[in-house]
Amino acid sequence: MNYIDSIKEGFRLINKNWQLVIIQMILLVISTIGFFIIVGIPFAIAFILFGIDLTRLTDFRNILNILGNRSEFLSKYIGLLLIVIGSLLLYFVLIVLLNIYIFAGSVGVIGRSLKNKHEKFSIQTFFNEAKRLFPRMLGFTFIIGLLMILTAFFLGILGGSIGALISFTKSIESKVVIFILIFLYLCLTLMALLFVMGILSLTLFGVASLLFKDIGPIKSIRESMYYLSRRPSAFWLYAILFGSYMLISFILVILKYPVAFIPLIGTLLSFPVQLIAGIFEAYLGLAFMAIILSYYYSTEIQSSTTIDVTTGKSAISENVTS
Repeated sequence: MNYIDSIKEGFRLINKNWQLVIIQMILLVISTIGFFIIVGIPFAIAFILFGIDLTRLTDFRNILNILGNRSEFLSKYIGLLLIVIGSLLLYFVLIVLLNIYIFAGSVGVIGRSLKNKHEKFSIQTFFNEAKRLFPRMLGFTFIIGLLMILTAFFLGILGGSIGALISFTKSIESKVVIFILIFLYLCLTLMALLFVMGILSLTLFGVASLLFKDIGPIKSIRESMYYLSRRPSAFWLYAILFGSYMLISFILVILKYPVAFIPLIGTLLSFPVQLIAGIFEAYLGLAFMAIILSYYYSTEIQSSTTIDVTTGKSAISENVTS
């Protein structure tokens, strides 16, 4: 299957399972409400218990006065800080787990639709797939998160070293040295972009291998690396989708934010425009994921099945001949 066929198949799958877009929007609403319940309410209660006048925080100078003496602020409001930090951590953990659960159900439904083109969406299937894939998807996310942290740490060390060299050579009036260091800095930026895109492509195709081959997180990452090494075209497909998504998101930002500044009706139009843009971005994200899964399924699963069937037929014909 080529790029065009995969793109068509990906959009067909999401149009067929359009309910996944609704689930994504429900997730967004739950995340917003959850923030106010888990973080906002304890935050407001803590402010009342500690006797802080919330109306004073509307003036930036009052905030600076409160934070001016850090030692006094920490000794007086250490309980407030612990409550706020604890609420934020609790919200972050719950939202991450919920997002992984919804993502597992979504890719599970897309995978079933790829295997069986006549299968229709059902909420029961969605939850069954979410329960089946959630433990492995959680472990997979944890490993990918560690890889991202290590990559950021490594690139941070390189960037800091080059930045220190640039600062050191400011006193040297040598255009050649400055040019070389700037060139190294640009190379580092390009390398960082390639690292990030490599890890993200490894993530998406790792999800595909975890889904279709029914394997664990570590093995799925190895399978993804092996698959990308054999099929560089898969990485370039992801690069095209990544660039397209960033470009479309940028265009949406340009189109939706000026609406709020329209006189009289700007505020009224802002909410529906933001809602439509959010629905479109959710649809686009699911479609791009479906394209990746479709390409992997056609090039890895179906092709290997075809090879196995052909090999089996050849073996049978040789046995009959002999």
